[in-house]
Amino acid sequence: MCGIVGYVGGERCVEVLMEGLRNLEYRGYDSAGLALAGPDGLRTAREVGPLNNLAGTVGQRDGDFFSMRSGVGHTRWATHGRPTEANAHPHTGGGAPVGPEVAVVHNGIIENHAELRDELRARGFEFRSETDTEVIAHLLGEGVAAGSSLKEALVETLQRLQGSFAVAAVSAAEPETVVAARHQSPLVVGLGEGENFLASAVQALLGYTRRFLFVENGEVAVLTGTSVELSTLDGRPVERDPFEVDWSAEAIELGGYEDFMLKEIHEQPAALQATLAGRLDADGSVDLSELGFDLSGIERIDVVACGTAYHAGLLGKSALERLARIPVEVAVASEYRYGDPVGDEKTLVVAISQSGETTDTLAAVEAARGFGARVLAVTNTQGSLITREADAVLLTKAGPEVGVAATKTFLTQVAALYLLSFGVAEARGARPVEEIKEIGRALRRSPEKVEEAIELLGEPGLMSAAVGVFAGARCALFLGRGQSFPVALEGALKLKEISYLPAEGYPAGEMKHGPIALVDEQCPVVAILGEGTLREKTLSNVEETVARGARVIAVANEDDVAAGRIAQSVLPVPNVPQILSPLVSTVPLQFLAYHVAKARGLDVDKPRNLAKSVTVE
Repeated sequence: MCGIVGYVGGERCVEVLMEGLRNLEYRGYDSAGLALAGPDGLRTAREVGPLNNLAGTVGQRDGDFFSMRSGVGHTRWATHGRPTEANAHPHTGGGAPVGPEVAVVHNGIIENHAELRDELRARGFEFRSETDTEVIAHLLGEGVAAGSSLKEALVETLQRLQGSFAVAAVSAAEPETVVAARHQSPLVVGLGEGENFLASAVQALLGYTRRFLFVENGEVAVLTGTSVELSTLDGRPVERDPFEVDWSAEAIELGGYEDFMLKEIHEQPAALQATLAGRLDADGSVDLSELGFDLSGIERIDVVACGTAYHAGLLGKSALERLARIPVEVAVASEYRYGDPVGDEKTLVVAISQSGETTDTLAAVEAARGFGARVLAVTNTQGSLITREADAVLLTKAGPEVGVAATKTFLTQVAALYLLSFGVAEARGARPVEEIKEIGRALRRSPEKVEEAIELLGEPGLMSAAVGVFAGARCALFLGRGQSFPVALEGALKLKEISYLPAEGYPAGEMKHGPIALVDEQCPVVAILGEGTLREKTLSNVEETVARGARVIAVANEDDVAAGRIAQSVLPVPNVPQILSPLVSTVPLQFLAYHVAKARGLDVDKPRNLAKSVTVE
C-alpha cells in the first residue's frame, strides 16, 4: 500500500517526484502530496483524491517551488485516518521556534502509535492528523531540534517504532539530503549522475534510471546528489552492488490503449511467451535448472498466496497432483502462519506474489522456515524481498503491470506453475516422459491460443451482448467444475474488483447447496463449460439456473453448439488440451469484467479502496 518517492540533485525535482508518483498511483489514490526542501525551509503541497488533483495544485505554485533540489512525495492508501487533506502525507514536525522543520512520508503501519502519541502530547506536541505517521514527524523534529543530524534523528526514531514501515524524510537543516529506512515495507534507491532517487518500486523511476540498490530491513539510506550511503541502524556501513532492470519506461505507458487493464490483457500472449522462453524446448522438454535444487526429494507441496495469486495456486495444485502425483495444499497466505502449518525438510513451499513484497505471503514464508521447508518464490519482480528470502526463484516475465486488477501476471503465474509441475513430474518419474512432453509442446503454443482467444472476443457485438446480460444486475454467480472452478473464482474476483457488483465463484455441482438461492433474472450466471465429462455435468447444473430465471453467459469452445442453447451470450475460446484450458478461458472473463465496469462508468485501472501491492497486514 502507499507509494513513496524521493529525489535529490537538481532542479527537475518536482518533475521527478510527480512522475514517480504517477507511476506509483496504483498503490493508493486516496490523497497525494509533496514536501520540498530548500535553504529557506520546506514547501509542501497536499490534495485529497487522485494525483491529478495534486498536479493541478502544483501547477499553480510559484517559480521558487520548482527550483527546489530535493524532496519526497507520497500517494496514499488510507489505513489510520480518513482520506482528508489533514491526513495526507507528507507530515511535518519541528519548525520555529522549536527547530528546523522536517517532513516525512511513510508506507506501513506503526503499531505503537497510540502510546507514542500520548507520550508526545504530554511533552507539549500538537497533532493535526489522525494518522499513525505523524508521530514519526514529531519524533524526527524533536531529534533535529536537539542537535542530531537528520540521519541520527531517523535512527533514534526508528528505535522507538513497532510495526512495518518504509520511511523517507527531508529537513530544512539539510536541504541537499534525503534519508530513508525500511522494515518490512519495500524501498529501492535509484542511481543517477549528479542526482539520486528513492521509491517504493523500480517502475516509479524507469524514466530516469535502470540502476538500483535494494534497501534491506534494518538499513538506513542517505542520499545526496553525488552519493548514496547505506548503513545498519548501529552505524555499520553496507556495501552492495547495484543491479539493472530490463523493464523499459515505455512498458508503463498506455501506448494507444484506453486503459492499462486493456493494454495488459492484450500483452498476455507476449508475457506468456517470455515466461516460457528458455524453459520449454521445442520438443516439450522443461529446463528448470535455474532453481538450483533437486526436485526428486520433495514429498509434499504447500502453495501460499493471496487474491489472484491464490487462484493461480489452485490451478497449480491441479496440475501438480495430476502430473506429478504429489499431495498439494493451497493456503491463503494471511491464514497460513496462524494455522500452525505442518511440514519438514521434504516440504516445498511455493510462495506466489506478483510484487514480491506482499506482507502476508512473506510472513507465510517465515512460517515455512520455522519447520525447515524449502521455499520457491514465483514472482514478477526481480530482486524483490521474496526473491531474497527464498531458496529458489521462478520469475514470471510479464513486465510491469500497472492496472490494479491482475491479468497478465495471473496467466504467467499459471504458466510458471505448469512448468513446475512438469519438472516435479519428471523428477519423480510420475508420468511417462512423452506424456509430459506432449503437454509441454501444447503449452508452447499457448501464447498463440491466447492471441486467438483475444481475436475471437473482438468479433463485433460479442462483448456488448454479454454486457447486456448484466443490465440491472444486482449480483452474479460464476460456475465451473474441475480446473474451471479456480477460473470461476478469478472471474468473480475481477468483476467485484472493478465493477463493484457482488459476485461469487462456486463449483457448479455445489451450487444446489446454497448459492442457487441467489438466482433470479437480476443475478446473471457465468458458466465456464470446459470439456469432457465435467462439461456435461456443468451444462446440467446451468440448466437448473435457467429453470429459475437466470440469464446465462457461457464461456465455451468455439464449436460448442449446446452452449448456444442455454446461454443468452456465448464467449468463445479456442480448443486446447483440457489441462491448459484455464489459460484461454480466463481471457473472456477479464474482458467481461472490463466491459461491464466501463458500461457502469467506472475507472478500471483504479478501483476504489484497492491498491496493487498489499504491504500491510
